[in-house]
Amino acid sequence: MNLSKAAVLAAYRQPLELREYPVPGVCPGEVLVRVEMAGICGTDVHLCDGELNIPLPVILGHETVGTIQAIGGSKKDWHGTPLAPGERVTWASSIACGDCYYCRLKRQPTRCLSRKAYGISYSADEAPHLRGGYAQYILLRAETAIFRIPDAVSSESVVGAGCALTTVLHGVEHTLVELGDTVIVQGAGPVGLAAVAVAIQSGAAKVIVIGAPQRRLELAKEFGAHAVVSVEEIPDAAERKALILADTGPYGADVVLECVGRPSAVPEGWELCRDGGRCLVLGQYANSGDIAINPHSITRKQLQISGSWGFEPRHVDRAITLLQNPHWQERFCAEVTHRFPLAQADEAMQMARRQQAGKVVITP
Repeated sequence: MNLSKAAVLAAYRQPLELREYPVPGVCPGEVLVRVEMAGICGTDVHLCDGELNIPLPVILGHETVGTIQAIGGSKKDWHGTPLAPGERVTWASSIACGDCYYCRLKRQPTRCLSRKAYGISYSADEAPHLRGGYAQYILLRAETAIFRIPDAVSSESVVGAGCALTTVLHGVEHTLVELGDTVIVQGAGPVGLAAVAVAIQSGAAKVIVIGAPQRRLELAKEFGAHAVVSVEEIPDAAERKALILADTGPYGADVVLECVGRPSAVPEGWELCRDGGRCLVLGQYANSGDIAINPHSITRKQLQISGSWGFEPRHVDRAITLLQNPHWQERFCAEVTHRFPLAQADEAMQMARRQQAGKVVITP
């Protein structure tokens, strides 16, 4: 029996464990993929800390690139072209049912009542076990939206962009960035950097990034941010506001994109937005706790506030299209700074937790 090694989260706030599972056969429509590279998303750190209720044990990893090893019968990619063994692919990390209240009636598949996500929703104790990217192999369900990766697009850029780029692409459908806008991005992590790229690509005239550490702010400049503000150098929110308004003008930004994941950033963003401006809460994927807010700010400033959750397969397609632009491919590829073998998955997770690197990836 062939076995696949996998890094498993068996208990919250405990080290990842290396386990072995049988490599399953493929049923009709399923695809067995040998994992080339899996990214450690900030969400994975939150999952390890128990900030979302998920089945344990679980093989984490929802940002993954690999090579097709076997196909159950025939399987087409998202564009309708038959897939074949040996092709390099990525896939939408979640699967919606297509039939529930949100899928069918409200056309919001990211809120599907039966939605399941690779690396999050599947217990490793249940066959076929291999449903996450931190493993040598992953078995994709027949319903999975799979995408070929063009030869000209590197695996590093796809994983470097990860779910951050697709999440931002979905989010800006709720909070449009228009030609000539001034945009403030809160956060300089992968989601924040993706927000810089999408804002510039959408025609923003000025993009200002608030975040830390300095290394990430320098990366934000390379992505095209016109100015950066360090929360480490300027820890006081009122002082940050004064500095930013001196740059934007007295009215503030047209759009504020919250990509931090810390609740306190949300009301701060409202204060940085002009009257009638648009605020997108994008970074609060995990439950990091409550924060006091004053709803009067929303009314007084006539703010348009939106939230966005996850992404759909079409956003993966758009992300791959964006990555075919050599400029953006180079930027997202440069996000990948550290690679770890599967046996050192917990070391990789701890490095990602300390935010001492760019994008940390596991290469099974």
